[in-house]
Amino acid sequence: MSAEKPQRSAGTRTAIRPASDFGIELHPGVEDLLYDSTALAKAYGGASLKDIFATKLVTTCVLTACTGGLLFGFDQGLLSIILVMPKFLGDFPAIDEASSSAASFNKGLMTAMLELGAFLGAILVGFVADKYSRKVSIGVGLAWFAVGSTIQTASFSVAQLIVGRTLGGIGIGMLSCTAPIYVSEVAPPNVRGALLVMEQFMIVFGIVLMFYITYGTRLIDSAWCYRLPFLLQMVPGFFLGAALFILPFSPRWLASKGRDQECLDTLVRLRNLPATDPRIQAEWLTIRVEAIHNHEALIERHPTLIGSGMKTELRLEAASWVDMFKPAVIRRTMIGIMLMFFQQFVGINALIYYSPTLFETLGLDSALQLHMSGVMNVLQLVAVIAAFFFFDRIGRRPLLLLGSVGMCVAHTVVAIMIGLYSKDWASHSGQAWCGVSFILIYMLAFGLSWGPVPWAMPAEVHASSYRAKGVALSTCSNWLCNFIIGLITPPMIKNIGYGTFIFFAVFSFLSGVWAWFIAPETKGRTLEQMDQVFHSHAAAHDQEMKEQITRVVLGQTPAQTESPIPNASNEKVADVFIERQ
Repeated sequence: MSAEKPQRSAGTRTAIRPASDFGIELHPGVEDLLYDSTALAKAYGGASLKDIFATKLVTTCVLTACTGGLLFGFDQGLLSIILVMPKFLGDFPAIDEASSSAASFNKGLMTAMLELGAFLGAILVGFVADKYSRKVSIGVGLAWFAVGSTIQTASFSVAQLIVGRTLGGIGIGMLSCTAPIYVSEVAPPNVRGALLVMEQFMIVFGIVLMFYITYGTRLIDSAWCYRLPFLLQMVPGFFLGAALFILPFSPRWLASKGRDQECLDTLVRLRNLPATDPRIQAEWLTIRVEAIHNHEALIERHPTLIGSGMKTELRLEAASWVDMFKPAVIRRTMIGIMLMFFQQFVGINALIYYSPTLFETLGLDSALQLHMSGVMNVLQLVAVIAAFFFFDRIGRRPLLLLGSVGMCVAHTVVAIMIGLYSKDWASHSGQAWCGVSFILIYMLAFGLSWGPVPWAMPAEVHASSYRAKGVALSTCSNWLCNFIIGLITPPMIKNIGYGTFIFFAVFSFLSGVWAWFIAPETKGRTLEQMDQVFHSHAAAHDQEMKEQITRVVLGQTPAQTESPIPNASNEKVADVFIERQ
């Protein structure tokens, strides 16, 4: 890795180095790719399975980063069975409805505290991932998760379980939030969407794998029937910790820190192409232009916060969070927040965490409750695998619309079956299995649409200077809503029965209305050109700034000698930028 010292500042163009300064002779076709994001994406290839896994290093990066999703899936898979294990209920009677009148609330609280911890972890990512890198953010999240899992494994009271799940949740929140940022920044533009689906795939794969592991351990005649799954969920963390030593830094994060040569070297490794390739040169220059522009824009927004010291950095950090809700950015911010809101309020984690209880409302016996819970999770995995092939062909918005329709119909049919026939399932087994079938249809619809899209789109819509905080806010929305659903579902099932499915049907319908009127289509766009999708009022100004910077990095015009940022001297801005490296 190069030890290159930063040579430019965020707020002055006097030190922007053209490509020739790096010993790069630009290919004649670079400009065509540089100004045409679609052409650049197509130049890298198609979106077939071969293209998705074309580069070993990118595949390794994606699988490693998405291990956080696997860990979250492990938690969902093991808990759905542990919550109905007689030995677990005997050791923790506060969760057993036969022993405690507050069992429904206690079960919901114990389940939901992981999501509340994940909410806190996602908040941390906006700062850690931007300042210390995406890699460091993954490492910190892993440490939190290890501590939480250890406490859960050794717990002898509900209070200990709650503490362990909260601390482990902080780690899962950081890991799940950092993964889409890192994946979006290392993936080639032609398969970025498909690789972002990997986060949801790993979640569902983790659910299925740990569900069947726990299905087996339930037969152990001791406390290890539930402690062993808690212990085994730490195993992927060891591989993740080892892999961190070989993962490259995100090229976009490197560019944001002025480490342009390292950015180029990393792209060469990730794409397995020489630095003379026009695709590498165009992508590298695009990333550099975007990084320089983002630094200039930040200083342009907050010229009075330029300076050194912790106090100034904290003030700038707070101002950067406020920026996420200003007119130029708020639509992108709210898209991420609402995607995750609907992902949870259409009922997915209610079904996964409490599937045996929900199948019980359809008259299934205890053995069938567990069998059908497993089938349900496998179907979701099949649907997510199918999403790999549709994501960059059909696009994000059509998948959301189709998913909303499928989920709304499924919830409605299940509610009707329970409402009409739940008093006598023995005489209406056909209607019971109709309800079961539509729960399975729901899982297919969700796995193809509202499962993968909300994890992918927030990382796609934000410019790199906003991306970490934008994804952090959307992930916070996910975990906060997940916490609410985990908390309210047991009392809802107990008190309103089929009304639980009506509740989720209403939100499935509203998700479709929102997708029709609000959700953008991001298919085929590079991360650096999302302004065109949103028709931002600031887009013309941004484009003019980017074109000026582009001409400088191409060596077509000399770097200007005066700062383009008002109220900020070149020397002060340059000193601050270099000091932050």
